[in-house]
Amino acid sequence: MADDFALGCTYNVFQRDVQATPLQRFEAVRDAGVFDYINWLPKREVLAACVAAADKTGIPMTTGNYIHVLGRNDERLVESMENAARAGTKLVNVMLNTYHADGHELTDDEIMATYLTMAEAGDRVGVAVSFEIHVDCWTEKYLRVTPIARKIAARGVPFHLTVDYSHVIFKMENPAQQEISGVREAVERGETVLDPYEPGNLMQEWLDLGVVDFAQFRSVVPNNSINAWGKNPDGSPPRGIFTPFVKPALGEWHTPWHAYQLEACKEGLREVLRHHLTSPASPLKYVITEIITLPDYAMGAKFSIIDQNAASARWIRAQWAQFKAMHAAGIPLAV
Repeated sequence: MADDFALGCTYNVFQRDVQATPLQRFEAVRDAGVFDYINWLPKREVLAACVAAADKTGIPMTTGNYIHVLGRNDERLVESMENAARAGTKLVNVMLNTYHADGHELTDDEIMATYLTMAEAGDRVGVAVSFEIHVDCWTEKYLRVTPIARKIAARGVPFHLTVDYSHVIFKMENPAQQEISGVREAVERGETVLDPYEPGNLMQEWLDLGVVDFAQFRSVVPNNSINAWGKNPDGSPPRGIFTPFVKPALGEWHTPWHAYQLEACKEGLREVLRHHLTSPASPLKYVITEIITLPDYAMGAKFSIIDQNAASARWIRAQWAQFKAMHAAGIPLAV
């Protein structure tokens, strides 16, 4: 039987205009009663407060996110791994921007060199590094992921990939978004498959590489509407990479909600769970809920962000328990 994974929650459980201390955030995650840890890599100036909050609440910072633009403060690549060790973090999830600070799109060699730098720094302090499937990052060009993963592995360095399939689901039925990923024509020809219900889809490709240690779950629908209540720092409208997991009350969200539309994103996570349960070599260790308050997501929402994350986590735990029981009884996990 596959090992259970640790189930975590995002740190961003309040709207950005809410003044909340680290302790209040850790307490919210603890009080939800369904999470093992919080996904958070604190900056140096709040590190002590976050370590104290983790100790007081019993909610560790097992994984944490790090965003980087190559060519800008590159010394932080190593510092982030060292800070993670101080926080007790086991894995740093990296969102590496598509473009270098000077404006050019990152080359494969630059991406690999960055990964290797962070992996080496992590080895010194006992922290793993993982690169995430994420918009505005090199991994948004989906067809680059597998070749780069294989090139790094060929150098004898384990490659770790974080799959957040919401960043794929929202591009389904949306040719303009597929164009950004460089896959529109391939999708139309059936060569690249986004739909997790279809064989040969991207999630399955990445799982089959044996590199998915970390999975993030965010509720989203195909061709998701933009977040009409969000705004980018420059005032431009954001993308839409989120739909509430449970039905919002009247006035709590800007778009009509239909439960059936969430099936694609649920199936993406089910695919991760089925693979982990039936593949002895699956490296999956961590899963988090990632309903956050940035512009592309739930900024401006009137419902409780922590409650939406907790509802997602309860569903994940129930689905995992169901799959384990089915597998033990010899019942196929998928039709």
